[in-house]
Amino acid sequence: MAIIHSSPTTNLQAAPLALQALAWILQDPVRAERFLTLTGLQPDELRASLDQSSTLQAVCDFLLGHEPDLLAAAAALEIDPSAFGAAARELGA
Repeated sequence: MAIIHSSPTTNLQAAPLALQALAWILQDPVRAERFLTLTGLQPDELRASLDQSSTLQAVCDFLLGHEPDLLAAAAALEIDPSAFGAAARELGA
């Protein structure tokens, strides 16, 4: 998995960043369950919508809504936490 090191995102970086973040989220069963509960997605729906910007934006929004996860994901992915906000804005555009 490629790691994105810069904090500014471009259209080419927002989706891969969100997918990397989702992989990080899903590594922890409690966090994964919270993500599914808060987004209302079922596992099959999540898999089927990975190419949709609204799903990828939901990943970023999930992290932005809980600072401990935001900081932990940023550390794990070796990026600035603000990259998730930039990605969410791009994906929502």
